[in-house]
Amino acid sequence: MRLLITGGAGFIGSAVVRQAIGAMNDDVLVLDKLTYAGNLASLAPVAGSARYSFLRADIGDRDAVKAAFARFRPDAVLHLAAESHVDRSIDGPAAFIETNVVGTFVLLSEALAYWRGLKGDARESFRFLQISTDEVFGSLGAEGLFREDSPYRPNSPYSATKASADHLARAWRETYGLPTILTNCSNNYGPYHFPEKLIPLAILNAVEGKPLPVYGRGENIRDWLYVEDHAAALLTVARRGAVGQSYNVGGRSERRNIDVVQAICDILDEIRPRARGSYREQIAFVADRPGHDLRYAIDCAKIERELGWRPRESFETGLRKTVHWYLDNPDWWGAIRSGAYRGERLGLPG
Repeated sequence: MRLLITGGAGFIGSAVVRQAIGAMNDDVLVLDKLTYAGNLASLAPVAGSARYSFLRADIGDRDAVKAAFARFRPDAVLHLAAESHVDRSIDGPAAFIETNVVGTFVLLSEALAYWRGLKGDARESFRFLQISTDEVFGSLGAEGLFREDSPYRPNSPYSATKASADHLARAWRETYGLPTILTNCSNNYGPYHFPEKLIPLAILNAVEGKPLPVYGRGENIRDWLYVEDHAAALLTVARRGAVGQSYNVGGRSERRNIDVVQAICDILDEIRPRARGSYREQIAFVADRPGHDLRYAIDCAKIERELGWRPRESFETGLRKTVHWYLDNPDWWGAIRSGAYRGERLGLPG
């Protein structure tokens, strides 16, 4: 397939690109603005492939998006470009509205114009995959799971803008016929994750001897999904997903935040012990962020049943691989920690 992947230099996007080129033999055009979280080093394993090409552009730039469709002529669009960090959305929601809402509108509009110009099998097989998050569903209580028909109840500027993008994708199908498909995923983790997120931040702070910040008392629960498993799910949906359907993608690995951080400490205690004591001694509870949802959990039975996808990694195996990757790849994260982001707290109540 010929895949136009927006946000392909980001965390999840780069995993999709690496798999599409390395395992699936797809042709890929990455369209990425290269904001702070976009990193061409994450694409280095496939950058030499003749099936890989890159365009630095904003999805809100209509001329650039139009040209990308005309030049590359994709069979499918996997739309991953987004501002994605909740704390940053609290500090500066405008950027999230511009990228996640306005940018998605521009991309959908140009995809529609391109699709209308296709003929025969090319028009019939074209797909637009809107890739979203479980955060659009809001917060769960102690029981229950998010399903594809769960109501949207976003609680942060980030999740509200992703919900808006999802609704736009659905409306472009209902109103104009554009063949869109929607996915909602649980919390991703794994290699190449920008170190403002919980797991990479905890790993790097731990080995640098810094505090390991945990919001509140660490009771918030997330369902964790290894990024390579998510990438495989997205490529499966792009090939076999049904137009107009949504698919929840989860790891069946619910953990409290404090349990996640403690598990990281225990792995590090084993493979890179401190001179004295445990890494758990560096855990520091900090003031919770506003609108912090208590629990997310995904019911991924539909994608398992209908498309045959299942996560390969358990949380234990995936987390161990992730810790080893960060220890083995200081060149990748060192440039980030010394420049664009040093692990400072974002999203403080103001």
